[in-house]
Amino acid sequence: MNESPKPYDVVIIGGGPGGLSAALALGRSRKRVLLCDAGPRRNAAATKLHNFVTRDGTPPDDFRRIGREQLGEYPSVEVRDLRVDSIVGDRGDFRVALSTGEALVARRVLLCTGMVDEMLPLEGFRELWGRSIFQCPYCHGWELRDRAWGYLALPHTLGHAVPFAIQTRAWTSDVTLFTNGLALPEEGSAQLVAAGVRVVTGAVSRLVARDGRLASLALADGSSVACDALFAHPPQRHVPLVGGLGLALDDDGFVKVDPMKRETSAPGIYAGGDVTTRGQSAVFAASSALQAAAMINLELTLELAASGALP
Repeated sequence: MNESPKPYDVVIIGGGPGGLSAALALGRSRKRVLLCDAGPRRNAAATKLHNFVTRDGTPPDDFRRIGREQLGEYPSVEVRDLRVDSIVGDRGDFRVALSTGEALVARRVLLCTGMVDEMLPLEGFRELWGRSIFQCPYCHGWELRDRAWGYLALPHTLGHAVPFAIQTRAWTSDVTLFTNGLALPEEGSAQLVAAGVRVVTGAVSRLVARDGRLASLALADGSSVACDALFAHPPQRHVPLVGGLGLALDDDGFVKVDPMKRETSAPGIYAGGDVTTRGQSAVFAASSALQAAAMINLELTLELAASGALP
């Protein structure tokens, strides 16, 4: 491997809203930054980005293009389309191996890799994901208001199925909770009745599409329920790089971080965005990664001041 002679202050892994936001803050702080973006983006099926002030309705590809163009104003920021294969070392001296065979040195590492959604083994699910099947009503609810909605409960999401289904009543009066054979708590059933949410307990056998959009959910008993938009939270996994770092995870499998510094259990490695939380949106990712960038900049500047190396 060819080793970079000059360390980067920060290597950011992931070029979505989180990584772009962090790179912008660090570039404006005159830090030497490498942003590595292996792609493809997690929301590849989405056509528009919502709930990001001044960018509501922006196509995700346009958002990334504009973000990269703005980073071009800062000569200390480098953006490369490549994969990071491994990270070893300690705070101040991380060795970052790239898919090109290069080995770089970085004082800090910021993970903005997002999560990988596992597609359910349900006929039609993969084809409709991001088109008629969504995770977030704040991202897609307005465009689908007053239509027939459903929420598909899964074993790992049963605990929040009732409040999530009730929440969707803010956008439509036609909501069905599909328990898919799972048992709801008795008090939850009462809450759903009071909110006007229908409950279908039968097993879902497949999703029926018409003209590329969801039309109904077919049940194992042969019946079907009309549905225009289905919300679900399938299992998620980390990209191999993050999974191999041995970082502490929370009970839901997300990377644990210090709430202020955004530092992980590995000193010198920080994380922002979807990799750290089930509360996933572009603006949340940008905000948490900006917070991490500010903390990294503070730490690096204090170190330079202590060593008398400030310019």
